[in-house]
Amino acid sequence: MKIDLIDGTYELFRHFYAVPRAKDRDGREVGAARGVLRSVLGMLKDGATHVAVATDHVIESFRNDLWPGYKTGAGIDLELWSQFGLLEDVLSAAGVVVWPMVEFEADDALAAGARIAGDDPRVEQVVIHTPDKDLAQCVRGSRIVQMNRRTKTLVNEAGVVKKFGVPPASIPDYLALVGDTADGYPGIEGWGARSTAGVLSRYGHIEAIPENWEQWDADVVKASSLACALNEQRDLALLFRTLATLRDEIPLIKSVDELEWNGPRPEFAEFAARFDSAKTSPKPQRS
Repeated sequence: MKIDLIDGTYELFRHFYAVPRAKDRDGREVGAARGVLRSVLGMLKDGATHVAVATDHVIESFRNDLWPGYKTGAGIDLELWSQFGLLEDVLSAAGVVVWPMVEFEADDALAAGARIAGDDPRVEQVVIHTPDKDLAQCVRGSRIVQMNRRTKTLVNEAGVVKKFGVPPASIPDYLALVGDTADGYPGIEGWGARSTAGVLSRYGHIEAIPENWEQWDADVVKASSLACALNEQRDLALLFRTLATLRDEIPLIKSVDELEWNGPRPEFAEFAARFDSAKTSPKPQRS
Protein backbone atom coordinates (compact mmCIF):
# COMPACT_ATOMS: atom_id res chain seq x y z
CA MET A 1 0.00 0.00 0.00
CA LYS A 2 1.29 3.45 -0.96
CA ILE A 3 0.03 6.64 0.68
CA ASP A 4 0.05 9.97 -1.19
CA LEU A 5 -0.22 13.13 0.91
CA ILE A 6 -0.56 16.39 -1.03
CA ASP A 7 0.12 19.98 0.00
CA GLY A 8 -3.05 21.56 -1.34
CA THR A 9 -2.01 25.10 -0.41
CA TYR A 10 1.19 24.85 -2.42
CA GLU A 11 -0.62 23.24 -5.34
CA LEU A 12 -3.23 26.01 -5.38
CA PHE A 13 -0.55 28.71 -5.44
CA ARG A 14 1.41 26.83 -8.11
CA HIS A 15 -1.58 26.40 -10.39
CA PHE A 16 -2.78 29.97 -9.87
CA TYR A 17 0.43 31.29 -11.41
CA ALA A 18 0.89 28.47 -13.94
CA VAL A 19 -2.47 27.97 -15.63
CA PRO A 20 -4.82 30.39 -17.40
CA ARG A 21 -7.50 32.07 -15.34
CA ALA A 22 -11.00 30.74 -15.81
CA LYS A 23 -14.35 32.25 -14.85
CA ASP A 24 -17.42 30.14 -14.21
CA ARG A 25 -20.89 31.16 -15.44
CA ASP A 26 -21.28 33.42 -12.39
CA GLY A 27 -18.00 35.21 -13.05
CA ARG A 28 -16.11 33.55 -10.21
CA GLU A 29 -12.47 32.53 -10.68
CA VAL A 30 -11.99 28.73 -10.70
CA GLY A 31 -8.85 28.20 -12.80
CA ALA A 32 -6.41 27.23 -10.06
CA ALA A 33 -8.88 24.96 -8.25
CA ARG A 34 -9.70 23.28 -11.55
CA GLY A 35 -6.00 22.78 -12.23
CA VAL A 36 -5.38 21.16 -8.84
CA LEU A 37 -8.44 18.94 -9.26
CA ARG A 38 -7.23 17.73 -12.65
CA SER A 39 -3.80 17.04 -11.17
CA VAL A 40 -5.21 14.98 -8.28
CA LEU A 41 -7.59 13.09 -10.58
CA GLY A 42 -4.61 12.38 -12.81
CA MET A 43 -2.81 10.76 -9.88
CA LEU A 44 -5.84 8.60 -9.19
CA LYS A 45 -6.08 7.63 -12.85
CA ASP A 46 -2.41 6.64 -12.76
CA GLY A 47 -3.04 4.26 -9.87
CA ALA A 48 -2.97 6.20 -6.60
CA THR A 49 -5.32 4.50 -4.15
CA HIS A 50 -4.90 6.21 -0.77
CA VAL A 51 -4.79 10.00 -0.99
CA ALA A 52 -5.26 13.02 1.28
CA VAL A 53 -4.93 16.72 0.54
CA ALA A 54 -4.05 19.19 3.31
CA THR A 55 -5.01 22.85 2.99
CA ASP A 56 -4.66 26.03 5.01
CA HIS A 57 -8.31 26.89 5.53
CA VAL A 58 -6.93 30.03 7.13
CA ILE A 59 -3.31 31.08 6.73
CA GLU A 60 -2.76 32.09 10.35
CA SER A 61 -2.14 29.42 12.99
CA PHE A 62 -1.02 29.03 16.60
CA ARG A 63 2.46 30.07 15.44
CA ASN A 64 1.28 33.65 14.92
CA ASP A 65 0.71 33.86 18.67
CA LEU A 66 4.32 32.80 19.28
CA TRP A 67 6.05 35.12 16.81
CA PRO A 68 4.50 38.39 15.56
CA GLY A 69 6.39 38.24 12.26
CA TYR A 70 5.09 34.83 11.30
CA LYS A 71 3.44 34.58 7.88
CA THR A 72 -0.16 35.75 7.44
CA GLY A 73 -2.69 35.89 4.65
CA ALA A 74 -1.90 39.55 3.97
CA GLY A 75 -1.22 40.28 0.32
CA ILE A 76 -2.71 37.11 -1.14
CA ASP A 77 -4.48 37.80 -4.42
CA LEU A 78 -8.23 37.83 -3.75
CA GLU A 79 -8.93 35.63 -6.78
CA LEU A 80 -6.50 33.07 -5.34
CA TRP A 81 -7.84 33.38 -1.80
CA SER A 82 -11.40 32.83 -3.00
CA GLN A 83 -10.45 29.38 -4.32
CA PHE A 84 -9.26 27.84 -1.06
CA GLY A 85 -12.75 26.88 0.08
CA LEU A 86 -13.71 25.94 -3.47
CA LEU A 87 -10.78 23.54 -3.71
CA GLU A 88 -11.71 21.87 -0.43
CA ASP A 89 -15.31 21.47 -1.57
CA VAL A 90 -14.57 20.08 -5.03
CA LEU A 91 -11.97 17.61 -3.77
CA SER A 92 -14.36 16.35 -1.11
CA ALA A 93 -17.05 15.96 -3.79
CA ALA A 94 -14.53 14.02 -5.86
CA GLY A 95 -14.22 11.56 -2.98
CA VAL A 96 -10.75 12.69 -1.89
CA VAL A 97 -9.97 13.10 1.82
CA VAL A 98 -9.32 16.77 2.63
CA TRP A 99 -7.73 18.16 5.79
CA PRO A 100 -8.63 21.89 6.03
CA MET A 101 -6.49 23.29 8.82
CA VAL A 102 -7.40 26.20 11.10
CA GLU A 103 -5.44 26.10 14.37
CA PHE A 104 -2.60 24.19 12.73
CA GLU A 105 -1.12 24.40 9.23
CA ALA A 106 -1.32 22.15 6.21
CA ASP A 107 2.30 21.17 6.87
CA ASP A 108 1.33 19.92 10.33
CA ALA A 109 -1.41 17.79 8.79
CA LEU A 110 1.01 16.32 6.26
CA ALA A 111 3.44 15.50 9.07
CA ALA A 112 0.70 13.88 11.16
CA GLY A 113 -0.57 11.89 8.20
CA ALA A 114 2.95 10.71 7.39
CA ARG A 115 3.51 9.60 10.98
CA ILE A 116 0.24 7.68 11.17
CA ALA A 117 0.83 6.02 7.80
CA GLY A 118 4.46 5.31 8.63
CA ASP A 119 3.42 3.45 11.77
CA ASP A 120 1.23 1.07 9.75
CA PRO A 121 3.19 -2.07 8.73
CA ARG A 122 0.94 -2.49 5.69
CA VAL A 123 2.22 0.75 4.19
CA GLU A 124 5.14 0.29 1.85
CA GLN A 125 5.80 3.97 1.21
CA VAL A 126 4.47 7.39 2.13
CA VAL A 127 4.99 10.16 -0.43
CA ILE A 128 4.57 13.75 0.77
CA HIS A 129 3.95 15.89 -2.29
CA THR A 130 5.45 19.29 -1.47
CA PRO A 131 8.75 21.12 -1.99
CA ASP A 132 8.44 22.80 1.44
CA LYS A 133 11.70 22.36 3.30
CA ASP A 134 9.84 22.04 6.63
CA LEU A 135 8.58 18.62 5.54
CA ALA A 136 12.13 17.31 5.19
CA GLN A 137 11.98 16.62 8.94
CA CYS A 138 9.39 13.89 8.25
CA VAL A 139 11.50 11.90 5.79
CA ARG A 140 12.51 8.42 6.98
CA GLY A 141 14.86 6.33 4.85
CA SER A 142 13.13 5.58 1.57
CA ARG A 143 9.83 4.73 3.25
CA ILE A 144 8.64 8.27 3.97
CA VAL A 145 9.84 10.50 1.14
CA GLN A 146 9.22 13.95 -0.25
CA MET A 147 8.16 14.69 -3.84
CA ASN A 148 8.36 17.98 -5.67
CA ARG A 149 5.60 17.56 -8.25
CA ARG A 150 6.79 20.52 -10.32
CA THR A 151 10.32 19.20 -10.83
CA LYS A 152 9.40 15.50 -10.41
CA THR A 153 12.17 15.21 -7.81
CA LEU A 154 11.90 12.51 -5.13
CA VAL A 155 13.95 13.02 -1.96
CA ASN A 156 14.70 10.27 0.56
CA GLU A 157 16.72 10.56 3.78
CA ALA A 158 20.04 10.48 1.94
CA GLY A 159 18.71 13.23 -0.30
CA VAL A 160 17.85 15.40 2.71
CA VAL A 161 21.39 15.04 4.05
CA LYS A 162 22.81 15.86 0.62
CA LYS A 163 20.64 18.96 0.27
CA PHE A 164 20.87 20.40 3.77
CA GLY A 165 23.95 18.76 5.25
CA VAL A 166 21.96 17.45 8.22
CA PRO A 167 19.59 14.50 8.79
CA PRO A 168 15.81 14.99 8.98
CA ALA A 169 15.81 15.09 12.79
CA SER A 170 17.94 18.26 12.70
CA ILE A 171 15.88 20.14 10.12
CA PRO A 172 13.94 22.20 12.72
CA ASP A 173 17.24 23.23 14.35
CA TYR A 174 18.69 24.04 10.92
CA LEU A 175 15.74 26.25 9.98
CA ALA A 176 15.81 27.93 13.40
CA LEU A 177 19.43 29.00 12.93
CA VAL A 178 19.33 29.80 9.21
CA GLY A 179 15.84 31.29 9.25
CA ASP A 180 12.91 30.83 6.91
CA THR A 181 11.85 33.96 5.03
CA ALA A 182 8.77 32.20 3.61
CA ASP A 183 7.46 31.63 7.14
CA GLY A 184 8.61 34.98 8.47
CA TYR A 185 11.38 34.34 10.98
CA PRO A 186 14.97 35.52 10.40
CA GLY A 187 17.17 32.94 12.11
CA ILE A 188 20.27 33.88 14.10
CA GLU A 189 22.66 36.50 12.78
CA GLY A 190 25.73 35.04 11.09
CA TRP A 191 24.42 31.49 10.91
CA GLY A 192 24.41 30.66 7.21
CA ALA A 193 23.53 27.37 5.57
CA ARG A 194 27.11 26.09 5.41
CA SER A 195 28.16 26.94 8.97
CA THR A 196 24.87 25.69 10.38
CA ALA A 197 25.14 22.37 8.57
CA GLY A 198 28.70 21.95 9.79
CA VAL A 199 27.84 22.54 13.44
CA LEU A 200 24.59 20.58 13.47
CA SER A 201 26.09 17.62 11.63
CA ARG A 202 28.21 17.19 14.74
CA TYR A 203 25.89 18.27 17.56
CA GLY A 204 22.46 17.54 16.10
CA HIS A 205 20.41 20.01 18.13
CA ILE A 206 20.80 23.57 19.39
CA GLU A 207 20.95 22.71 23.08
CA ALA A 208 23.86 20.33 22.43
CA ILE A 209 26.07 23.06 20.95
CA PRO A 210 28.66 24.11 23.58
CA GLU A 211 28.41 27.74 24.64
CA ASN A 212 32.18 28.11 24.57
CA TRP A 213 33.24 27.88 20.93
CA GLU A 214 36.72 26.73 21.99
CA GLN A 215 35.06 23.51 23.20
CA TRP A 216 33.68 22.76 19.75
CA ASP A 217 35.14 19.61 18.21
CA ALA A 218 38.14 19.98 15.95
CA ASP A 219 36.17 18.89 12.88
CA VAL A 220 33.67 21.73 13.35
CA VAL A 221 34.34 25.15 11.85
CA LYS A 222 35.08 27.25 14.91
CA ALA A 223 33.92 30.84 15.03
CA SER A 224 33.56 32.95 18.14
CA SER A 225 31.06 35.19 16.35
CA LEU A 226 28.71 32.25 15.77
CA ALA A 227 28.92 31.16 19.38
CA CYS A 228 28.39 34.69 20.68
CA ALA A 229 25.37 35.24 18.43
CA LEU A 230 23.83 31.95 19.51
CA ASN A 231 24.56 32.49 23.20
CA GLU A 232 22.96 35.94 23.07
CA GLN A 233 19.88 34.64 21.27
CA ARG A 234 19.64 31.04 22.34
CA ASP A 235 16.09 31.46 23.65
CA LEU A 236 15.12 33.03 20.34
CA ALA A 237 16.71 30.15 18.44
CA LEU A 238 14.69 27.69 20.50
CA LEU A 239 11.54 29.68 19.76
CA PHE A 240 12.30 29.56 16.03
CA ARG A 241 12.80 25.81 16.35
CA THR A 242 9.34 25.56 17.89
CA LEU A 243 7.98 27.42 14.87
CA ALA A 244 9.81 25.05 12.52
CA THR A 245 8.78 21.86 14.31
CA LEU A 246 5.72 20.27 12.72
CA ARG A 247 2.98 18.96 15.01
CA ASP A 248 2.62 15.36 13.93
CA GLU A 249 0.46 14.42 16.93
CA ILE A 250 -2.76 15.82 15.41
CA PRO A 251 -5.38 13.02 15.48
CA LEU A 252 -6.46 13.33 11.86
CA ILE A 253 -7.41 9.71 11.21
CA LYS A 254 -7.47 6.42 13.06
CA SER A 255 -6.41 4.28 10.12
CA VAL A 256 -4.96 4.74 6.64
CA ASP A 257 -7.98 2.79 5.42
CA GLU A 258 -9.87 6.09 5.71
CA LEU A 259 -7.72 7.48 2.88
CA GLU A 260 -8.80 4.94 0.28
CA TRP A 261 -10.43 6.55 -2.75
CA ASN A 262 -13.77 4.99 -3.67
CA GLY A 263 -14.86 7.32 -6.44
CA PRO A 264 -16.70 10.67 -6.56
CA ARG A 265 -19.85 11.57 -4.69
CA PRO A 266 -23.11 12.47 -6.49
CA GLU A 267 -22.56 16.22 -5.99
CA PHE A 268 -19.32 16.05 -8.00
CA ALA A 269 -21.27 16.19 -11.28
CA GLU A 270 -22.32 19.75 -10.55
CA PHE A 271 -18.74 20.82 -9.88
CA ALA A 272 -17.54 19.07 -13.04
CA ALA A 273 -20.12 20.89 -15.15
CA ARG A 274 -19.18 24.20 -13.56
CA PHE A 275 -15.49 23.68 -14.23
CA ASP A 276 -15.96 22.31 -17.75
CA SER A 277 -17.98 25.35 -18.80
CA ALA A 278 -15.57 27.91 -17.30
CA LYS A 279 -14.10 30.37 -19.80
CA THR A 280 -10.34 30.80 -19.79
CA SER A 281 -8.25 33.97 -20.10
CA PRO A 282 -4.47 34.66 -20.00
CA LYS A 283 -2.70 33.54 -16.84
CA PRO A 284 -1.72 36.22 -14.28
CA GLN A 285 1.81 37.50 -13.83
CA ARG A 286 3.57 37.72 -10.50
CA SER A 287 4.10 41.30 -9.36
